[in-house]
Amino acid sequence: MRTVPVDRIRNIGLMAHIDAGKTTTTERILYYTGVTYKIGEVDEGTAVMDWMEQEQERGITITAAATTCFWNDCRINIIDTPGHVDFTAEVERSLRVLDGAIIVLCGVGGVEPQTEKVWYQSVKYHIPKLAYVNKMDRKGADFLDVVGQIEKKFKVVTLLLQLPMGSEDDFVGVIDLIAMKAYRYNGELLGARVENMEIPAPYMDDALLHREQLIEKLAEFDNDVMELFLDKKDIPDSFLKKAVRTATLDLKAIPVLLGSSFKNKAIHNLLDAIVDFLPSPLDKDDVGGKDPKTGKELCRKLSDDEPMSALVFKIITDPYVGQLVFFRLYSGSIKVGSTIFNSNKNQRLRIAKLLKMHANKREEIDAVYSGDIAATVGLKDVSTGDTLCDERHPIQLETIHFPEPVVSATIEPRLTSEHQKLDDVLAKLSMEDPTLKSYVDHHTGQMIISGMGELHLEIIQERIKREFKVQTKLGKPRVAYYETIRKKARAEEKYIKQSGGKGQYGHVVLEIKPLPGNDKFKFNTKIKHGIIPKEFYKAIEQGVLEAMDIGVIAGFPITQVEVDLLDSSFHEEDSNELAYKIAAAMAFKSAFRKGHPILLEPFMKIEIIVQDDYLGEVMSDFNTRQGKITNMDLKNNLHVIDGIVPLSLMFGYATSLRTLTQGRANYSLEFFKYSEMTEEKMNEVLKTQLGIYTTN
Repeated sequence: MRTVPVDRIRNIGLMAHIDAGKTTTTERILYYTGVTYKIGEVDEGTAVMDWMEQEQERGITITAAATTCFWNDCRINIIDTPGHVDFTAEVERSLRVLDGAIIVLCGVGGVEPQTEKVWYQSVKYHIPKLAYVNKMDRKGADFLDVVGQIEKKFKVVTLLLQLPMGSEDDFVGVIDLIAMKAYRYNGELLGARVENMEIPAPYMDDALLHREQLIEKLAEFDNDVMELFLDKKDIPDSFLKKAVRTATLDLKAIPVLLGSSFKNKAIHNLLDAIVDFLPSPLDKDDVGGKDPKTGKELCRKLSDDEPMSALVFKIITDPYVGQLVFFRLYSGSIKVGSTIFNSNKNQRLRIAKLLKMHANKREEIDAVYSGDIAATVGLKDVSTGDTLCDERHPIQLETIHFPEPVVSATIEPRLTSEHQKLDDVLAKLSMEDPTLKSYVDHHTGQMIISGMGELHLEIIQERIKREFKVQTKLGKPRVAYYETIRKKARAEEKYIKQSGGKGQYGHVVLEIKPLPGNDKFKFNTKIKHGIIPKEFYKAIEQGVLEAMDIGVIAGFPITQVEVDLLDSSFHEEDSNELAYKIAAAMAFKSAFRKGHPILLEPFMKIEIIVQDDYLGEVMSDFNTRQGKITNMDLKNNLHVIDGIVPLSLMFGYATSLRTLTQGRANYSLEFFKYSEMTEEKMNEVLKTQLGIYTTN
């Protein structure tokens, strides 16, 4: 039996640049909603949501953690996401299943590089959001400057719902521009005692001015507010709140709040805003998908009476219970003991347990209803992005797309006897983390792992040691290059083998061409004359994919290639799947060599923050790394340099920057795109990789 009406559910995520205070804010939310009896601190390693040992030691969030709390009779499911760019996949998968988001910004740093990244990720998924300007007690905090940055960088209408009372060390509370009340927080009592008061005289003029501006903006989104505004009549608070909610849900504006999470100030107001302005599952569109057999477009309404449909968005390997599978239920309901269907893998599965998660703690529940987020255990061969549904009404929801890895390194166990164990562990971790890839280099026979950055690979190595008790050696990180082609090419290959008994026969004609955009691969069947049973089409496509995985010119994976199967022939007795797979791989490699192959390398966005004294040295060093400056700004007497730079020249940059600036500068890197290498650089890479000096 459903205990919380669906319109009283909020599925939200907290996201931001690293160190903006997401986890600290979540800890306060849990404390003030009664989930925890004391406040955990990130710096002390006691934060509930940072439950992994490495998160506690490093003071950063590595994996998105889910929890549930209640406020004003509303159930709030919260996902606290990482801020470090190496773990951007955690944000991507969370946004796919959330209804609303809180973008946390630092009152001093404002809009930082990863803030931009998560903002645009949320735009892609059409997520309504609030902006919460944190750390208003810090020296240099400037609320209106941060609001200006939001408007300038994201070209969005901001709705200021609050103004600060005091600034920096004197920040004591907030002024609510809708209720026209002031809230003073008693920091010594963890903010539990809130003094609700009239707006002090020194702040009244500013409050009246900004309230007038807020009403003018809301009049554009709500006819009731518009009428009262034009008639110069008093506008009830309920009308203003309704207008803010409408503008937020329609993605026409973003409400902005402020506070100091560490000093326990204004969290109550933030919780009120979550309930008042962020969407319930009912406010979202019906979820769309396809019939897995026919490809016909389908949709599911958010209702417990609809056929069940859910999306797996996260998998965690737990040493005690095995795989924990997190899912968002879009329609219908799931009860313990029921049978469900994985439409991606064509598998029937049984639900043995259902769990409500609180970080790494679990509470068993009997049923899950539409609009909710929950977890289960014991499901085999389930991957992130799979659809769970009613077998009588199958549907395949749109899956989750993740960025490709950009950094690789060799990894091997310290004990020879643990090779198989390491393979098994990497397979489990790759299921859990779609941005982690592992494969054997066919040139050297070494195991390679690829991820989103040096920190990502370090964390993986530590997890293998701590959670799975395997000691490993990690090689020096290197760039994850890709191969592709620049022009169309065609090749024909036959694979014929006779060995006395039944032989092997496969024959294909393939044409390959560059595939625009970021898609890795597209396969088309365009046979006009050849006669071949359709069951061999899949084998031909598989042969091409296997050839792409190991590369052609330097052993790097191949991407952005479209393949057309133009012709083929068939032998009644000797043709089989293996023969067509081998023939397809041979034809693909032959065509690839004719297609003017080129290597692609990852380019990164970089932001460097440096004092004036060291600007010249930093710029000079940046130029030697073939960096291109896209923007320069002056913020709080510090130079902010934005640029694009090849990742291959950025290893060890942290040490270099520290040396150049006596440790007074900092930087952040974020993946931008893969681009073609120069012929000169490609020759250098090929020379290193294969000992050759030709590109043909």
